[in-house]
Amino acid sequence: MPAITFKPKQAVKRLLATLSPRALDVMTKRYGLGDNVERMTLEGIGKTYGITRERVRQIENFALSAIKKSDAFKKEAAVFDELHKLVISMGGIVCEEDFLMHITKDVSTQNHLYFLLVLGEQFTREKEDDHFRHRWIVDDKVSMKVHDAIRELYKTLSHEDLIPESEIIAAFLNHLKDVSEEYKNEEITKRWLALSKTIAKNPLGEWGVAQSHNVNARGMRDYAYLIIRKHGSPMHFTEVAKSITNIFGKKAHVATCHNELIKDNRFVLVGRGLYALSTWGYEKGVVKDVIAKVLKNEGPLAKKDIIDRVLKERHVKENTVFVNLQDTKMFKKTKDGKYALA
Repeated sequence: MPAITFKPKQAVKRLLATLSPRALDVMTKRYGLGDNVERMTLEGIGKTYGITRERVRQIENFALSAIKKSDAFKKEAAVFDELHKLVISMGGIVCEEDFLMHITKDVSTQNHLYFLLVLGEQFTREKEDDHFRHRWIVDDKVSMKVHDAIRELYKTLSHEDLIPESEIIAAFLNHLKDVSEEYKNEEITKRWLALSKTIAKNPLGEWGVAQSHNVNARGMRDYAYLIIRKHGSPMHFTEVAKSITNIFGKKAHVATCHNELIKDNRFVLVGRGLYALSTWGYEKGVVKDVIAKVLKNEGPLAKKDIIDRVLKERHVKENTVFVNLQDTKMFKKTKDGKYALA
């Protein structure tokens, strides 16, 4: 079912019919309402007419005012009401890009819808800033609360945080005070979160600080980190490369992937080609280093105890641990049959 019942291009055509030829041409160029969907700047239009950008702005403002005073504008009241109801149904405040895409993927039709929003007295546009994207508002009170809640939520996040969608929604709603219950559904909440430029979602559906490597992944190492973290246990580098291609759509050569994992301290080699995350408690080093660390921390231990502890750190065969224990330069056997540092 389409999001709207009217035809934006026909509605705009009826509204523009009230303008003089030059005003019509300026509006068509300014809002991308003709064959060329690129919206021209004031300077660009000024050059085509040999007039200043300020004069173009005056023509634009006069044209908008003339349309709003016309009988044609009154006749299109149902169009503006329908758009108003749609914005309300989507939360009273909508991200401009997402709202237009929700209605149509066609850029020309989006331009006509944008023009209708500019004309409609019910709609207020807030420009993009450091924290929020371009947005259209029909409910000032809700808008203020949503903006405040997003700012408060951002303050609670560190650059390392990655939060499941259900949890970020719960946290956001926790900051959102005195908003009608009808708005508090998952779809509207996600739309509100999408207004933010500081909080975002990665391709795996996890939320965090938009500029962190966990959300705005910038290369093979970041993709690998997200893949292994999501997997939850050590992965072979060939599987990591394959997953990067499948999930992120990035061509990941196996050898390149392996080299990147070796170089980054976030990853620990825990078996033949198997990598884990250092945040899981794994430490760098070969099996001998792990044995040495265990004995240094706990003192002399029986062979079985050493093997148990090393296998928590490394995905290797028991015999591999035992063979490494035979290095007499590093380890010695005590009188009671235990092993200690040499």
